[in-house]
Amino acid sequence: MRAPKYDALSGLNKGAWTAEEDEKLITYINKYGIWNWCKMPPYAGLSRTGKSCRLRWMNYLKPNIKRGNFTSEEEETIIYHHSIYGNRWSAIASKLPGRTDNEVKNYWHTHLKKQVTKDPMSETKLPAEIKTLNNDVESSIESTTDHIFSSITDDHDTSSCLFDICSRCEPKVKFDQFQYEFPRNS
Repeated sequence: MRAPKYDALSGLNKGAWTAEEDEKLITYINKYGIWNWCKMPPYAGLSRTGKSCRLRWMNYLKPNIKRGNFTSEEEETIIYHHSIYGNRWSAIASKLPGRTDNEVKNYWHTHLKKQVTKDPMSETKLPAEIKTLNNDVESSIESTTDHIFSSITDDHDTSSCLFDICSRCEPKVKFDQFQYEFPRNS
């Protein structure tokens, strides 16, 4: 392991953590707990920033962190929750006990993102609920667009077509209030 780089201007170590620094941080947190990451490093005998100590503890030293390869169930959970939450890694990691948000993010970008973007609707990558929801949305969009285009191509007035489209939603203003004449297609 490389020795940490010392910044003479700030008086702080930067770079790789040593085993002695890890031991100091673990010992201090076990004895006094976590109270203020910014003020804790000098009391723990560390020449590090509070952010550096927090990240080291949360991502590497915390006792309940799960190490090792991700299981296929964890992969499916990440894919499913990514489709719901997007890149909110903390929300996704909360569904995987013992996995950190940083670990989940790194695993997504190195392993899963490429698989999902290659074949987004593959049988093995997405749970049945997502495929069903996607099919429902697609069929709803198709029926709506079919109705719109059939209304336009039938010899209907354009204003009635627009009213028919908007009547599927709850309008905030009634159409009777408008005096505007919509142009007809020629």
